[in-house]
Amino acid sequence: MKKIFSLFVLAMMVLVLAACGGGNDEASEGSASEGEGSGETKTIRAGIGLNDSHPQYLALLEWKKIVEEKTDGAIKVETYHSSQLGDDRAMTEALQLGSQEVTIPSTAPIANFVPEYSVFDFPFLFPNEQVADKVLDGEVGQKFLDKLEDQNLVGLAYWENGFRDVTNSERAIESASDFEGLKLRTMENDLHLDAFKALGANPTPMAFGELFTAMQQGTVDGQENPIPTIYLQGFYEVQDYVSTTHHIYSPFVFLMSKEFFDGLTEEQQTIVTEAAVEAGALNRELNREAVAEYADELKAEGMNYNEVSPEARAEMVKIVQPVLDEYAEKIGKETVQEVYDAVAEAEAELAE
Repeated sequence: MKKIFSLFVLAMMVLVLAACGGGNDEASEGSASEGEGSGETKTIRAGIGLNDSHPQYLALLEWKKIVEEKTDGAIKVETYHSSQLGDDRAMTEALQLGSQEVTIPSTAPIANFVPEYSVFDFPFLFPNEQVADKVLDGEVGQKFLDKLEDQNLVGLAYWENGFRDVTNSERAIESASDFEGLKLRTMENDLHLDAFKALGANPTPMAFGELFTAMQQGTVDGQENPIPTIYLQGFYEVQDYVSTTHHIYSPFVFLMSKEFFDGLTEEQQTIVTEAAVEAGALNRELNREAVAEYADELKAEGMNYNEVSPEARAEMVKIVQPVLDEYAEKIGKETVQEVYDAVAEAEAELAE
């Protein structure tokens, strides 16, 4: 599994050097082919916050490849990694304004635009990746994608960021009490902030691009992110402990500017959408392989790596439940219950 992932990374990095270069793609020349219904090349600027080794970026390169091939070059995709176009919120706002075409943020920043998305950041909502896939790719997931149109956004598919774990430079998280007093960087999301406060931590929202330096200088004690992000961002250089809290399963949402999407032909709309689903499947596959590989790498780099017990997670669930009840009221109990029902139904179907 590790070899497969590593070989894929090497292959895609060749594409990075040859074609992307952090957004240095040359503009396409010529006109759209017959059947595309357009006389000029359309350019998509696709930006993400993570670096060019992350499964998200590798899958974005796959999406680029599919779109450019299937449109015969009528659509050109420029890719930008490492927050080159701004953080998740700034890029999402750029999509709304029509000054950028694609970004793929986690659900937490999207909740600033569509509050109902906070339900996906309810701690311990999804028990595993398979249940998450079934819910997100099903009717409930589509309902949430449809909610984006009122914000001048189009949701094409769900990708995977993964289960979020905590790192810090103070101590291992083995029980809820170990959160007490920790200064943890979180995303700019009220639910995240309130949940960590309930656990006794001192959460601090901060742009992702500022995080490494903040941990290095001791401005914050730690942070929470999926294992691939922890490893690929080199957090092991400034953090001593990683604990598998798995407190939130974090999906990515493949977003496109509604203004741009509406300007595509029906055929092109189908191509970019189907490509987002296809590349999303690759993203999930690579991400899950990377979790196992990079967990071993973190240990090899000297990090203290501990598995959090189901009993400790149950304790955390109990502590944050009042926060979840509060947000269920804000979001709408019916909406929240619909998601929980979908999770229960998916679990039952997968158990058969």
